[in-house]
Amino acid sequence: MLWTRMELPCWCLLMMSCLPSLSAHNDFFTSIGQMTDLLYTEKDLVTSLKDYIRAEENKLEQVKRWADKLDLLTATATQDPEGFLGHPVNAFKLMKRLNTEWGDLESLVLRDTTDGFISNLTIQRQYFPTDEDQTGAAKALLRLQDTYRLDTNTISIGDLPGVKHKSHMTVEDCYELGKIAYTDVDYYHTELWMVQALKQLDGGEESTIDKVTVLDYLSYSIYQQGEIERALELTKRLLQLDPEHQRAKGNLKYFEFQLEKQKKTPEQESETEKERGKRETPEKKEKTKSEKKFSLIPERKKYEMLCRGEGIKMTPRRQSRLFCRYHDNNRNPNYLLAPVKQQDEWDRPYIVRYLDIISDAEMERVKQLAKPRLKRATVHDPQTGKLTTAQYRVSKSAWLTGYDDPMIDIINQRIEDLTGLEIDTAEELQVANYGVGGQYEPHFDFGRKDEPDAFKELGTGNRIATWLFYMSDVSAGGATVFPDVGAAVWPMKGTAVFWYNLFPSGEGDYSTRHAACPVLVGNKWVSNKWIHERGQEWRRPCGLSEAD
Repeated sequence: MLWTRMELPCWCLLMMSCLPSLSAHNDFFTSIGQMTDLLYTEKDLVTSLKDYIRAEENKLEQVKRWADKLDLLTATATQDPEGFLGHPVNAFKLMKRLNTEWGDLESLVLRDTTDGFISNLTIQRQYFPTDEDQTGAAKALLRLQDTYRLDTNTISIGDLPGVKHKSHMTVEDCYELGKIAYTDVDYYHTELWMVQALKQLDGGEESTIDKVTVLDYLSYSIYQQGEIERALELTKRLLQLDPEHQRAKGNLKYFEFQLEKQKKTPEQESETEKERGKRETPEKKEKTKSEKKFSLIPERKKYEMLCRGEGIKMTPRRQSRLFCRYHDNNRNPNYLLAPVKQQDEWDRPYIVRYLDIISDAEMERVKQLAKPRLKRATVHDPQTGKLTTAQYRVSKSAWLTGYDDPMIDIINQRIEDLTGLEIDTAEELQVANYGVGGQYEPHFDFGRKDEPDAFKELGTGNRIATWLFYMSDVSAGGATVFPDVGAAVWPMKGTAVFWYNLFPSGEGDYSTRHAACPVLVGNKWVSNKWIHERGQEWRRPCGLSEAD
């Protein structure tokens, strides 16, 4: 699947400055860059809330002063009512208080100070994240948990590598993750997070979620995974807390019946265990077999291993053939006096990295131009021929040209000078920002033979090469990995990597299948240029054999 493209008023308590930037956005969880707007929105709402609290406190202070004054007055007056009212001024003031001042007090008490805050909140709410955003962010946490093999407690206490701002998850947070997994019929993750919620409750954490509710979800998710005995024990614990829980009472009888049924057929269970043993033995052997070849591992497993930095290591002989150098691309005039630093990242496919190739000012300008244009990244569906969003690509992207800013033309020219390839037929500069657990699972950049019309509308042939700028450092995760060959390229701000997707013959290089690993901690910004075949006839002549 492929992505292709060429070419409110002020309120009394809160300035609605965020609205223009938020109004066109959705799918917040797919872009950390755009999620930052939500922090400012929340900060403004807190300011508005504090103004409301101050107004309420001021109103209560006035009421308190009035009450204290009258308390003292009535205490004195009631000791000698007739004597007190015998003073004509006191009589007049009593009439005045009851006829006028108590009415004023009533108006003060009834005065609604919430209007400004509620109005602001109502307007802002239409730009808030949706249920889809909350679910997307939750699933991203589960994805990170699996990819990087994190236990629930590590995530719950916020002890992630490279974090600057630790954040502790409450019982409610853990419960919500488990519930979202449950809704997705993902009983494995339901169990993990309900166990964590229960652990924190057992540890004395105060919560609006009670143990009965957690145990209800937990026992059922464990039952669904085939552990009836454990599900029974948890159900008994639930009933100790709430003896009248109807569903638990029914489950207790059902679980006991199932266990009794299993005991009556020990031979059948024994056979099942033998079969399970037969199935598990080879897997155990595989895990301990050090000589297992990387190429035999399923792609998904290879992808996750590489994301964790567990890929294959090059032999010393292959490593000795990788070099770093100063590169002027055959004495290009723009780089003759100031060649750029280039280093080999991998040999097959040949991947090179250019260091200090884009300045901080350029990166900030590109981000600034892209941010208001960011939209949920889509992929080209070969079956329908339409662009669609996909769960395996969690990011937002924008496209920039020289019309947006002359700096883009300068960057494009730099790519042409250093690669020697024609850029006029390339796609626009794509800028991408990854969201919570942002990733792009294994894919090809070029169109395969089963996608003959992938770039037909562009009329520029297939994608011959990819140039990828890294515009931010990433604290943890976010590598670009090539599962078929075991290569992993880690983000390094201000650098760019380049590789050919096609052989000189025009045939696709299937070893360039690559992926963007989930961002564990940090904010990943990249921009890329997909260079096409047309215009390269004299710059990269065709080879005579398929693999040339």
